[in-house]
Amino acid sequence: MCGMPQQPPVRSSPARPQRPDASMSLITNVMDHSLDDGYAEAAARRKSAGEGGLPKTLRAKLGLAGGLVLAALVVTVGAAQARVTAPVVAKERQELIDRIDSETDDVDELESTVDKLRDDVDTRRRAALRSSGGSAEADLVGLLSGATAVHGPGVRLVVNDAKEAAGGGDGANPRETSGFSDTGRVRDRDMQRVVNGLWASGAEAVSINGQRLTALSAIRAAGDAILVDNRPLVPPYTVLAVGDGKRLGTRFQNSADGLYLHALEENYGIRATISTEDDVRLPAAPSVIVRTAQPKSEKTGKGTS
Repeated sequence: MCGMPQQPPVRSSPARPQRPDASMSLITNVMDHSLDDGYAEAAARRKSAGEGGLPKTLRAKLGLAGGLVLAALVVTVGAAQARVTAPVVAKERQELIDRIDSETDDVDELESTVDKLRDDVDTRRRAALRSSGGSAEADLVGLLSGATAVHGPGVRLVVNDAKEAAGGGDGANPRETSGFSDTGRVRDRDMQRVVNGLWASGAEAVSINGQRLTALSAIRAAGDAILVDNRPLVPPYTVLAVGDGKRLGTRFQNSADGLYLHALEENYGIRATISTEDDVRLPAAPSVIVRTAQPKSEKTGKGTS
């Protein structure tokens, strides 16, 4: 039959419904292909060669069993040894703690004995000086050397770090030769200048944070800490000085060291306040060592020490 050519049949299949996880193609791919293609290929190759799976010969099976038994034995022995040695380790640790506590108590007791002996020596020294008729001179020497506690009118100077103790210096840095980069902090050299300025202004006795200074005292630094006679100080630094309070304060503020402290306040935010006090109390120095001594000469009435 002739006629118009027939159209080819439509072979398109109906559209498949979209998967709910189609938008998560990356996660779906990872879940569907969790094993890398290279590992999968190697596993298939070993399987085809008969190399995969459990050993097939009796000898190989016995070897695997022996290895498992040996591994289990090692784990068991290790656990048993740990269980046996645990009480021993705990006992040794406790013995060490007890020894440390005992030694600490001994050190505290020895320090207390040293303090009592030092007080006894000071009392005997003062009594010997009084019996020799030199009470006034002994009191003066004790005052100047820091061997006795003193009180009287004076000044209170409180020096503290800047509120934000950070920053660098420039050409006008009054501490440019000190090598300090943190110019917002009080340093040992600053306290040295403050104390020396008070001495030069007429102070008779000086202390920092309750530590009495003598002619042998040292103000040093250890890292960021200031040490006075190897004892660390914590800011704020309270400096007490005995002397003619009003005159002492005025002379110090007008001195080169007082102006130095004022420059630190103006340029770097270091805080300092000075006030006149009617009565300040300074303790005795913790230890005053007599290095040399000679009896007073009867001819000249003088002695050296």
